[in-house]
Amino acid sequence: MLEVGADIIETNTFSGTCIAQADYELQAEEEVRLINRRAAEIAKACCSEYTAKDPSKPRFVAGAIGPTNRTLSVSPSVENPAFRNVTFDEVVAAYHTQIDSLMEGGVDILLVETIFDTLNAKAAIYAIEQYFDSKGVRIPVFVSGTIVDNSGRTLSGQTNEAFWNSVQHARPMALGLNCALGAKDMIEYVENLSKCADTYVFAYPNAGLPNCMGGYDQTGEEMREELRPFLEQGIVNMLGGCCGTTTEHIGEIADLAKGFSPRKVPTVESKMRLSGLEPLNYTPDPSCARKTFLNIGERCNVAGSIMYKKAIVDGDYEKALAIARKQVEQGADVLDINMDDGLIDAVSAMTKFVNLLISEPDVSKVPFMIDSSKFHVVEAGLKCAQGKCIVNSISLKEGEENFKRCAKICKWHGASVVVMAFDENGQAANFEDKVNICQRAFRILVEEVGIPPHDIIFDPNILTVGTGLSEHNNYAVDFIRATREIKRLCPGCKISGGVSNIAFSFRGNEAVRRGFHSSFLHHACNAGMDMGIVNAAQVRADIYEKVDKELLEYVEDVLLNMCDNGTERMLEYAATLEPKCKPTAVVKKGSGGISKAGGGAKEKSWRDDVVSQRISHALVKGIDEFIVKDVEECRVSGEFERPLNIIEGPLMDGMNVVGDLFGAGKMFLPQVIKSARVMKKAVAHLIPFMEEEKRLAALESDSDVQTEASHAGVVVMATVKGDVHDIGKNIVGVVLGCNNFKVIDLGVMVPYETILDAAEEHNADIIGLSGLITPSLDEMVTVGIKMQQRGLKIPLLIGGATTSKMHTAVKISPHYTNSAVIYVLDASRSVPVCQKLMDKESAEDFGQEIREQYNELREEFYTNLEDRKYLSLEKARQKRLVLDFSQPEHAPVVPNFIGTKVIDDFDMMDVIQAIDWNPFFQVWQLRGRYPNRGYPKIFNDETVGEEAKKLFDDAQKMLTKFRENKSLKLVGIVGIYPANSIGDDIVIYSDDASRSEVTHTFYTLRQQAEKDVAGEPYFALSDFIAPADSGVKDYLGMFVCSAGFGLDAVIEECRANHDDYSIIMAEALADRLAEAVAEVLHQRVRKETWGYASDESLSLNDLLKVKYSGIRPAPGYPSQPDHTEKNAMWDLMGVEDKTKVELTESLAMLPAASVSGLYFAGKGSQYFAVGKIGKDQLADYALRKKMDVKECEKWLSNSLNYEPTL
Repeated sequence: MLEVGADIIETNTFSGTCIAQADYELQAEEEVRLINRRAAEIAKACCSEYTAKDPSKPRFVAGAIGPTNRTLSVSPSVENPAFRNVTFDEVVAAYHTQIDSLMEGGVDILLVETIFDTLNAKAAIYAIEQYFDSKGVRIPVFVSGTIVDNSGRTLSGQTNEAFWNSVQHARPMALGLNCALGAKDMIEYVENLSKCADTYVFAYPNAGLPNCMGGYDQTGEEMREELRPFLEQGIVNMLGGCCGTTTEHIGEIADLAKGFSPRKVPTVESKMRLSGLEPLNYTPDPSCARKTFLNIGERCNVAGSIMYKKAIVDGDYEKALAIARKQVEQGADVLDINMDDGLIDAVSAMTKFVNLLISEPDVSKVPFMIDSSKFHVVEAGLKCAQGKCIVNSISLKEGEENFKRCAKICKWHGASVVVMAFDENGQAANFEDKVNICQRAFRILVEEVGIPPHDIIFDPNILTVGTGLSEHNNYAVDFIRATREIKRLCPGCKISGGVSNIAFSFRGNEAVRRGFHSSFLHHACNAGMDMGIVNAAQVRADIYEKVDKELLEYVEDVLLNMCDNGTERMLEYAATLEPKCKPTAVVKKGSGGISKAGGGAKEKSWRDDVVSQRISHALVKGIDEFIVKDVEECRVSGEFERPLNIIEGPLMDGMNVVGDLFGAGKMFLPQVIKSARVMKKAVAHLIPFMEEEKRLAALESDSDVQTEASHAGVVVMATVKGDVHDIGKNIVGVVLGCNNFKVIDLGVMVPYETILDAAEEHNADIIGLSGLITPSLDEMVTVGIKMQQRGLKIPLLIGGATTSKMHTAVKISPHYTNSAVIYVLDASRSVPVCQKLMDKESAEDFGQEIREQYNELREEFYTNLEDRKYLSLEKARQKRLVLDFSQPEHAPVVPNFIGTKVIDDFDMMDVIQAIDWNPFFQVWQLRGRYPNRGYPKIFNDETVGEEAKKLFDDAQKMLTKFRENKSLKLVGIVGIYPANSIGDDIVIYSDDASRSEVTHTFYTLRQQAEKDVAGEPYFALSDFIAPADSGVKDYLGMFVCSAGFGLDAVIEECRANHDDYSIIMAEALADRLAEAVAEVLHQRVRKETWGYASDESLSLNDLLKVKYSGIRPAPGYPSQPDHTEKNAMWDLMGVEDKTKVELTESLAMLPAASVSGLYFAGKGSQYFAVGKIGKDQLADYALRKKMDVKECEKWLSNSLNYEPTL
């Protein structure tokens, strides 16, 4: 690297801490010190050699300090988000040893790099500051974060500006980003840092993104060109390379950099910069300080909220979290956290609660104020927070030395500090004492400790007025005067305080108390107060100008000490008020609750707009309440000659807005479906008038009159023969309809003849096929073949859960070459694809691009088939999983029940409680981004959270309706039978005692793809059942359940109301209920019917994470990809006769909202994927099943490692 031009090289110590080295049993201090010292010495020797060769180009060693393999901000336990498997102090100690060793080895720079968790980086910085302080030395520090994906955030959730705010106290010589991304994806975030950081900025990205084998393919020349914009835009001072870069890459970068000037370090405005997951850069507005006032939420302070205190004392941290969340929702800019109470272990409670808050991104997006009168409690909180916090508080009460010690620790943590106006003589109460103490503290902090003025916040003590004691009357005036003077004498400092203290005398009278708060903030902010601990919702509501004028007069007489009898007059006036009224809507006792404020002017409503804008608003917002009225207003207005003109005019204008917003990602699928519902309702109202128009026109003339709106194209859609699943297809249809496509939906189980005939009849521009089960893939191939034979030249779109781009390219596209065959991932992709296909200028080029792309995919597929190695079936069987079923660990449990049992007594509430909501949101294409992926965190996502919550609430309403109306019938059937394995087969016996007669056989498939790990077994499901020749009696269970009976009636009612939204909602919920029934049923089997886990006690979260004993694989899924195995289940249990759940010719279940599978009870059982199988296993399997080889290949076509001959 030095040879080709590197100025700085890193030591090979990325994992050089005892924490990381514990993985290799090298955590002993002498081992860790040796690793770091020798790495530094080797690198230093190389740099010295090259510097000697060319003294004009000195070379430097950066001691690499990696993030460790632990994270301080994220729990390793999903069940316990407050848990950490390492402490801040342990990480600091580990870093301290590494730093000391690197320094001994002679490094020139300390490089804290690849930061995915900012709290780990803060621990490293703390250790560095500790080391510098103890040794009296200081060398340059570089800090480098890593962005894990295109969200622009670290793994622990921080934006890169929030990250800078959190680490800038280290005063790094240089700041940058490395690893994770290639240069092309990194530039945006480096540019952000370049703008906000007043230090040198660097980037050392990977050589592009890793390939599928974890290697890097980007050449040095390619990387050079991707890095060129960094230099052209002047956003960096240094460039380098991380993973995948070699001397070739570094040489190219060094050569590139020669022709450019380094970035000029900007002058960044000095201001208080705080952070949670997001930055909070405070810039006061001198002309209106109240507008920029920072609301510090007070309700997570045990002294400020009885409810919060009770939650902490009771250990109800969920309730405490809810209080925190509500404060942020109501406008808290910073969250105050205080645990000072005799009943609470403050350190433990502070640690646990801050750790929990970190896991709640909707709360931890704001900075925290760590609040305690005990400094060790403050430290406990700081050690848990990755953002830049405020410490509340330190003071001179215990003398200067202790004050400086506490201040230095706050500085090492990077926190801003609140300084209380206390000194060795006590609390400052008057103007002079407040100013003198704060001025003294300011000098010590700035000149001796080195804390920047903008990180110093004074609390000059807000003391209670209106107490009846004359010496208290000027407390508010003294605070306001002192605020102005302190800001003058201590430039750059901030002023804060606990606002609720001011009106403590009037607690219990809401209007008076809040009136005092509003008036005090008005005057204090005008004097320069920057922030305060407040009830955020109240101070936002109680705007000074809106406070009742009579109340305000009484308040300010006391607050500003305007008269000697102000308190007495205030008490008399307060006695006339309803105690719970608001200061902006005062209610006198006996007035019947009528506010003096009276009614204001009516707010403008969207209903006041012109009718075309009302229609557009209704469509965008999905409001169908007024649409018929508005459409009728259009029809009779005389502005539109015909009903068709209304559809093509305001209705389509509105739908175009919907389409544009959806395409831009500003509307989400549930909103689009609601828009479609409004549109259908509007069109349904107009259809009778259009029909009448057509009838009258026919009487007058032989020619037809156009009564159908023009459209963007005709799309014929169908779920293919044998498949009954249509939610995805229905969604695509609605979305296309919203974009002015005419959709002909043929429904489910549609034969190819019907699809092709409909395409010709309707002069289709596009055909769309959908399917969920694997046999549908073959049916899609058949449709493609028949389209080719018929000579159609219509683009064919493929979609559905089991489909893929690779399957489309390999299996379907070669059979239909007359037009484009295109895989469409989801509804959002369907619109641009269809629009491109309908664009005469671009359609041909688009189709050709797809064909070329699919040709490459086919080549890749067949190359991979050739490259992938497979064991023969014989060898795979030799390497099967062998369990000793005679040992207690694997000994089968005799079931409490043997036979078949129908269960139809499911409690709907129990089933609803067992719903896994994540697939529900996936159906609606709502996906939260880290850290808000998954239910319920998706509600916190800033992009989709609000819509996800609305959708969830609508789902709850429909579930309530299902329950109250008994709309859906929940039914299940369970069978448990004597069984043993014989080779790769599982046989079922007619009786448990003799086991002499086999009634049914379940055939299993074995893994054959060669595994990377030596000794790893090659699984088949039969491995989990005791072999017949072992003499051990074993058992096999199975089930079928459904939530689909009654769904058709629900859907027909929705269809009659033109309500696509409710149709899709009902289908999606029925699917979720079916899966939930399967979950409830399996739990009942484990604990009661079979009873092999009778003492199981798992939460819903644990159930959905499959933490129970045993498995329930389903035919047609990875552990057994053959759908024909369902036939044995249906026959053995008599499923159709007993439950009415049927199988189609493609072995899909009817109703579609049904689930089936096998039960394996053994502890050795586990889920796995069979993967691809060879010809030898296919032939063996067909022979065992007595099935024709060609038929067998058809059912397993997706699982073959070869291409069957036609």
